[in-house]
Amino acid sequence: MDLYERIADRLDPIAVVGLGYVGLPLAVAFARRAEVIGFDLNTKKIEGYRQGIDLTGDIGDAAVRNSTAFFTSETEELEKARFFIVAVPTPIQRGNVPDLHFVESASRIVGGKLRAGSIVVFESTVYPGVTEELCIPILEAESGLRCGIDFKVGYSPERINPGDREHRLENIVKIVSGMDEDTLNTIARVYELIIEAGVYRAESIKVAEAAKVIENAQRDINIAFMNELSMLFNQMGIPTKAVLQAAGTKWNFLPYKPGLVGGHCIGIDPYYLTYKAEDAGYRSRIILAGRHINDGMGKYVAQNIIKTLVKLKIDASSARIGFLGLAYKENCADIRNTKVTDIIQELKDYGVTPIVADPLVDREQVHEEYGIELVDISDMKELSAVVVAVPHQQFAEMSKREYEEMFAAGRTKILIDIKGVYDRADFEDSGFYYWSL
Repeated sequence: MDLYERIADRLDPIAVVGLGYVGLPLAVAFARRAEVIGFDLNTKKIEGYRQGIDLTGDIGDAAVRNSTAFFTSETEELEKARFFIVAVPTPIQRGNVPDLHFVESASRIVGGKLRAGSIVVFESTVYPGVTEELCIPILEAESGLRCGIDFKVGYSPERINPGDREHRLENIVKIVSGMDEDTLNTIARVYELIIEAGVYRAESIKVAEAAKVIENAQRDINIAFMNELSMLFNQMGIPTKAVLQAAGTKWNFLPYKPGLVGGHCIGIDPYYLTYKAEDAGYRSRIILAGRHINDGMGKYVAQNIIKTLVKLKIDASSARIGFLGLAYKENCADIRNTKVTDIIQELKDYGVTPIVADPLVDREQVHEEYGIELVDISDMKELSAVVVAVPHQQFAEMSKREYEEMFAAGRTKILIDIKGVYDRADFEDSGFYYWSL
């Protein structure tokens, strides 16, 4: 009986290492078809999962509570597995340099528990070459085993989109790769246990690694183009939204929109690609230009808020500005690399300290990560301006009357609708000063 059959028959468990936005959905999904050990060093996180609490806010408490996955922070439990999936974060350091210490640490932990016949699959976003050039040597050093003889490796990039209720783990085609044909076949069959959309077998590990980073780099560049257009059209006094609606009537016009680009993927993955490009002797031009534009959008929005206050003769130092939303995107609790904080920090440099409300995110985490004390929406009173930074559905469904009640009586009502989700004419006809990208 091969490893796949033992997993499918629940004789050998799958170990998922790293239980964040990627690892938790994997562990819960696999637990419906196999025995699963969900491992994370964060004991607080493990305790929450054992209590049936979805700390990511992405799959729901019921899914965690009803899962048969065994959640643990004890490395000894990993000795029971021979199929490992590593799903740890890969952020960037100062200077936009890849930070691979989580992957290195996970490789050391897994390496210490490898047995003959094991397979290790990495899901973390990396630049081409990391799995074979960085992870394999660590696995060999920690295990004393030889890769390709005693154990095998593969790579299957994560494609989970936090907060997206339509595109879920199970209905997104999964790229899989392996160091040889037998390994690829086993990895593909294991993932086919849960991936309803099927798997795509990449011809090599490096191809799969490269495919992942260009997916988000492509989106980043397209949004950067929209952001540059918004700056141009704002300078010309032309509403960007109206231009995009008109251009969108052509069948092959791509429906991208301007906005803040944060999160753990689009705002980070391109730097993994450009880092490897420079290592290979190639200086990226388009990718880095897109990153430069998108990284500067927070400052651009903040400066336009200040310009609006000056234009309307409102003293910025005494202005009371309320922000709706802090997550990196709408209908999501994820605050990783949110660019809303760039706007807030830039406003602070002008002497403005905004008040911020976001009912979806964890207040303690926000304070710990960014030093921001969130308030309730009901505290949004006597405002000089409202900034709809992240249009969660709850905000998008608010009426004009609800917005009007946030402002001080007799003052100009300023609405900064960053992503342009509201009807400009509708608000302007009601006496609002409206601005959007």
